Amino acid sequence: MANPAYSRNKGFMSPPREMSAEELQAMYNAPAATVTAKAAPAQTQSNGGFDSPNAVSGIAMSIEGTMVKTFGMFALLVVGAAGSWVLTSVNPAAGAGAMIIGGIVGFVLAMVNIFKREPSAPLILMYALAQGVFLGALSAVFDAQWNGIVFQAVLATLTVVGVTLALFASGKIRASARATKVFMIAMVGYLAFSLINVFLVMFNVIDNPWGMSGVSIFGIPLGVIIGVFAVLLGAYSLVLDFDFIRNGVANRMPAKYEWTGGFGIMVTVIWLYTEILRLLAISRN
Repeated sequence: MANPAYSRNKGFMSPPREMSAEELQAMYNAPAATVTAKAAPAQTQSNGGFDSPNAVSGIAMSIEGTMVKTFGMFALLVVGAAGSWVLTSVNPAAGAGAMIIGGIVGFVLAMVNIFKREPSAPLILMYALAQGVFLGALSAVFDAQWNGIVFQAVLATLTVVGVTLALFASGKIRASARATKVFMIAMVGYLAFSLINVFLVMFNVIDNPWGMSGVSIFGIPLGVIIGVFAVLLGAYSLVLDFDFIRNGVANRMPAKYEWTGGFGIMVTVIWLYTEILRLLAISRN
């Protein structure tokens, strides 16, 4: 006589032995969710989803893989920055052209990578190189005007990144839905201020080269206050980047998303560096 349990679950499980009438009755009386929950792990292992180490691409995302890719991006950025720094020092006009081209290309590639559904390693590496060219020329101009400011900005950026990473690793800082909402609202406000400030300077509405950032409030330049605010936003943006990587590793996402994690960190660190550089320049004035 065929086992009723086998007939009802054919294709999903085979009974290792004949079941007694009491066992059959207990199984039929059990809630459907219990049977589904017990069958779920076996189904998850075979469906190729993110819960499987061999999900989609065959290799799962890892902290080590993300670190390697991130360091590779920054190495390429440093190469581009060194080249444009030397070019700007030798030929300021050519350096200015390189800075403009690097800035435009970097911005376009950033938008493409942000809105692209799947990460593209070549496009992300091209972004790193273009941003390196832009930052190298920009840093050379700032350092010529304010000697030693680039070293201070690099040191301050590394400090912010290191402290944020240490606090995140220790569990003292975590991304939350409420904090992220506040962050998004603050980011919109900051971007609106920045765009208005750029237009005011472009159309000579304000003579100060820093625009509204050069206006003093109680003896403190507004740019310093806005700069500190932007650094705090950048620090929380880093927390979001670290949280994405942590969740990606925990959920065993495909290894290709290591590029996404590294790209997010690079965008945030570049933003932090430029804000700190501008903050130091305004404070020196």
